[in-house]
Amino acid sequence: MITNPAANVAIIALLAAMMCALLLVLLRPLLQRYALARPNARSSHKIPTPQGAGIAVVGATLVVGGAFAAVLGFAPLLMLFIAVPLLALVGLVDDVRPIPVLPRFVLQGLAVGLVVFTAPDDLRLFPIPFAAERTLLLIAGLWFVNLVNFMDGLDLMTVAEAVPITATLVLFGLAGELPWPATAISAALGGAMLGFAPFNRPVAKVFLGDVGSLPIGLLLGWGLLHLAWQGFIVAALLLPLYYLVDATFTLLRRIARREPFWAAHRTHFYQRATDNGFTVSRVVGEVFILNIALAALAALSIAQRSMTADAILLVLGLGAVTSVLSRFSRPRR
Repeated sequence: MITNPAANVAIIALLAAMMCALLLVLLRPLLQRYALARPNARSSHKIPTPQGAGIAVVGATLVVGGAFAAVLGFAPLLMLFIAVPLLALVGLVDDVRPIPVLPRFVLQGLAVGLVVFTAPDDLRLFPIPFAAERTLLLIAGLWFVNLVNFMDGLDLMTVAEAVPITATLVLFGLAGELPWPATAISAALGGAMLGFAPFNRPVAKVFLGDVGSLPIGLLLGWGLLHLAWQGFIVAALLLPLYYLVDATFTLLRRIARREPFWAAHRTHFYQRATDNGFTVSRVVGEVFILNIALAALAALSIAQRSMTADAILLVLGLGAVTSVLSRFSRPRR
C-alpha cells in the first residue's frame, strides 16, 4: 500500500542519484581504460573521453526501481526489467565492436516487443485491430529508442531531455494521472540522470554510450506510452516533441538526399547549432527551457481534456520547437 507517494518518489530519486554517482566514481577508471571514445569528423568532443556511463544510470534505475517494485509488488514491470538489460547489453556490445545494422535492429525489436506485446490487452489507444495497434507501437517504440540514441551527441543533451520528461511524469503520477509503477520508474530514471549530470557537464568526463542511450529510450518510451494509455496521447507527444521533430526531420532529409541514414553524422539541428557558433551550454540550455515549456503544454492538455485544446496546444508546441530549430540552423550573430 502506498501511504505517502510524494515521499516515496523523493526517496526513489535520491537513492538513484546517489547510487548512479557512486557507480560512476567506481567505473570511470575502468571505462577510461577499456571504453574510450576517440573524436572523429562526426564527433562533438575534442579529446578522447570514456563512454559507458549508461551502465551506472540504467543500473541505478533498475536496482532502485526494482527494490520498490519488489516491496510493492509491481508485476507489470517484469517484462520491462528483462527488456531493458537486453537492450543495454546490445548497446554495450555495439559500443565495443559495432553490430551490423540488421542484427542490431532485430535485437532492439525483440526488446521493444517484449514490452509492447506483453502489455495487458485492455490497454488500447485506437479503435483498430489489436494486432495492428501493437505492431504500430512496436515500430514507434523502435524508432523512439533509436532517436534517443541519435540525439545523444552533445554534453548534457540527454539530461536536458530526460529530466524534464521524467519530472513531469512523476508530477502526473502524483496527481493520479499515471499508474504508480510508471511514476516510480520515472522517479528512479530522473534521479539517476541527475546523478550522472555532474560527470557529463561540458566538458564531459564520461559519456552514456549506447549501453545507456538505448535503454534510456526504452524507459522513457515506456513511461510515455503509459501516459498515452491513460488517454493523454497529445500530452505524451508534447513531452518529447523536440526530440521527435529534430530526429524525424533529420532522418527524412537524409533519406531524401540518399544518404546512409543509419550511419553516424553531424546533421541534427543541435549539432548544426554548435557548428553555427552556439556554445554547448547555450544549445543544451535552450533545449532544457523548451522542454519545460512543452511540459507546461502537456500539463494544460491533461487539465483541459478537450480535443480542441489538444489541437491548439500541439500547434503551439510545434511552433515552439520550430522556432528553436530555425535558430539552431542559422549562424549565430
